[in-house]
Amino acid sequence: MSAIIGRAEEQRQLSLLANSSKAEFIAVYGRRRVGKTYLITEHFRDQLAFYASGVLNAKTLQQKEAFCAALDKIGAVGNEHESWMKLFGCLQNALQPRVDAGQQTIIFLDEIPCFDTQRAEFVPALDHFWNTWASHYANVKLVVCGSATSWIIKNIVDSHGGLHDRLTFEIHLHPFTLSETEQYLQTNGVKWTRMMIAQAYMVFGGIPYYLSLVLPGESLAQTLDRLYSKPTGILRREYERLFASLFKIPEPYMNIISLLSKNNKGLTRDEIAGKMHMQSGGTLTKWLKDLKNCDFIRSYRVYSRKIKQNSELYALTDMFTIFHLHFHSIIGEEEKFFSKNLKTSNLLSWEGLAFERVAMQHIPQIKQSLGIHGIEVDYYQWRSASSAPAAQIDLILDRADGIVNICEMKFSQTPYLIKKAEYDKLQNRLFAFQSETQMNKGLQLTFITLYGLQPNEYANDVVQQVTLDDLFKE
Repeated sequence: MSAIIGRAEEQRQLSLLANSSKAEFIAVYGRRRVGKTYLITEHFRDQLAFYASGVLNAKTLQQKEAFCAALDKIGAVGNEHESWMKLFGCLQNALQPRVDAGQQTIIFLDEIPCFDTQRAEFVPALDHFWNTWASHYANVKLVVCGSATSWIIKNIVDSHGGLHDRLTFEIHLHPFTLSETEQYLQTNGVKWTRMMIAQAYMVFGGIPYYLSLVLPGESLAQTLDRLYSKPTGILRREYERLFASLFKIPEPYMNIISLLSKNNKGLTRDEIAGKMHMQSGGTLTKWLKDLKNCDFIRSYRVYSRKIKQNSELYALTDMFTIFHLHFHSIIGEEEKFFSKNLKTSNLLSWEGLAFERVAMQHIPQIKQSLGIHGIEVDYYQWRSASSAPAAQIDLILDRADGIVNICEMKFSQTPYLIKKAEYDKLQNRLFAFQSETQMNKGLQLTFITLYGLQPNEYANDVVQQVTLDDLFKE
């Protein structure tokens, strides 16, 4: 357990489930490369009674061969030409003596969506294995895992078949926070400042696999040149591989992602449907839900007095995706692109947007810094219904104590200087927000920056500040 960085709550839950007094069926899902397999195998170490993993993009025979190889490791004999029902029967027979002896029996089926090839009848066999055998023994714990989150949700979490309501616990594994990223890099011997770690987070997010590729002694620019600028860089084609591995038909998902990348402030469902020339119905709902479950996008409630209800604004949140879609078309064949373009407008504009996304992924840390972690807080965005162009506030913390924090997020490698023109725009935005929403709470202008604000007459009107160190809090 000590080898795992972060994941404290997930480990606590896994320990409780492993020692519970009933059979457990646990689903672990999340974005590809987020560390699902590592969490389960490291947490349970030598406690796994059976471990089999599906094979990405392989056919039925190869999937069954992988399963039979896992059976062989526990002394069972399976035939890849037999049905999944019979292979699960082999697993049951192999584990029965262990179960009868009262031993803890943890079964881990990794990359489980891969096993479900066309006409293979894998899901009915899994259903039969759980309902007729595994669920009857308190010492049996079945853990299933997969990066194809949409498959996990449809076939396990929200199953309408034999596995309906059989799941006992689910873990949606999210990317590392900044604090966990710092711990991970330090463990790997990477000695970067917090600003450098924040910049790395803007590229890799909190994805352990990407962070594992960072080498001690390199700067971030050198790392990006090696991994991404070079045509042979290991991450140069990661974006296409990522979506191909997650979705059987990746094109509509990539179209939504591309659309959101061109609309940094986000789009409503109707706006997405209109730009994609389709109905805002069930199909689009499914695509958006799949992307949310894979941590590519997030929906934010939008306060609008005009419609007298809360709608949702969808925005791209996956840091590597934002990075890739910003830079892939402008790098060309320049192998030292990032080393040579540290101060260009392209890099600076990306940093501004990326820092906003980083901050919005650390709302618990922002609340803690503001001293309101014990207060009920509702957060949302706001768009003006009357101003042109429409004014927007990206993060509003609406507190139960009668205060509303209006948050401005600014990326600057020195203390941020508020100038008069910007100050006037902020005041107009606050006035428009209060007028249109008829908000009767106290508004507090809050800045989220790397190193705080430069003192001047306009900074004096900023009631509260959150700095980079605050975002690194656990």
